[in-house]
Amino acid sequence: MSQKNETGTLILALLITAALLAGGFWWFTRKSGLNLGTLTGGGNTNTPNQPQTGQSPAIPANSSPTAPTAFAPPTSVPNGTIIRVEGSTSMVQINQALKTAFQKQFPGTTVNTQAGGTDIGIQAVSAGNADIAASSRPLTPQEQAQGLVALPVTKDAIAIVVGNQNPFRKGLTQAQVVDIFQGKITNWAQVGGQGGTIRVINRPAFSGTHQGFQELVLRGGNFGSSPNITTWPKDETTAVLQQLRTDGISYATYAQVANQQTVRTVAVDGLTPEAASYPYQRSLYYVYKQPPSPQVQAFLGYATSPPGQQAILNANK
Repeated sequence: MSQKNETGTLILALLITAALLAGGFWWFTRKSGLNLGTLTGGGNTNTPNQPQTGQSPAIPANSSPTAPTAFAPPTSVPNGTIIRVEGSTSMVQINQALKTAFQKQFPGTTVNTQAGGTDIGIQAVSAGNADIAASSRPLTPQEQAQGLVALPVTKDAIAIVVGNQNPFRKGLTQAQVVDIFQGKITNWAQVGGQGGTIRVINRPAFSGTHQGFQELVLRGGNFGSSPNITTWPKDETTAVLQQLRTDGISYATYAQVANQQTVRTVAVDGLTPEAASYPYQRSLYYVYKQPPSPQVQAFLGYATSPPGQQAILNANK
């Protein structure tokens, strides 16, 4: 073979080898997803799921700006810190237990608590007149749109209650409970008791427990408006219980009636509020406004810490 032919063959072989190498490199970069910018020093070196150095990760597309934040338990709280808590009467004992425990662990702090009802508490936080609202119901979309966030702090049950001297000693079915509070059953004889009008003592519409009952028990339906149903004007559990006497029926957060001597709970479908499968269970919340202030972060961090949860547990005993 002449020298000219050998040279041509060599050049052709080199060209084929270069083409194969280029093709292999292209296939490898496509297969592995390698960004050529990382090799050349140009382009964006971050993949969509990797935040740039020094920046916070982007909020996932499916997350909510009103999703509750997990607050770290505080190690210290500045002397003179004041925390204003307003809201649900269902959480009076919880608020008091946390207040006592928080102030003991962080001397020089003050937790002021009021219990005007869930709606009043939420409105106070929205207006900046309270730091935290104790709420016995979730937030509405309209409230979330105001930058409010609800942090679940514990579970609770809504108990059906009658006066301790009431001769009715049986349980009720869920259907019977609905019919009683919607005014379809108005006599104790209709549920196996002695004859006599059932006096229903309802809570006011701004009560979180009223709203929780409407959602959990009435499945979004309305309370009845028959003559045997009375709506108490204030969200006051003690006053409602005092109205029961021997023929009344009402409802309350279980923690507030568990140790009462003047009332007793009525089993529903054979289950009492202590049962894990009791049908009327709900979450209780602390509501705050974004962005959370340092005092809000401290109190909620404590409330959700092991010591705070133990204080809540003790309050509910």
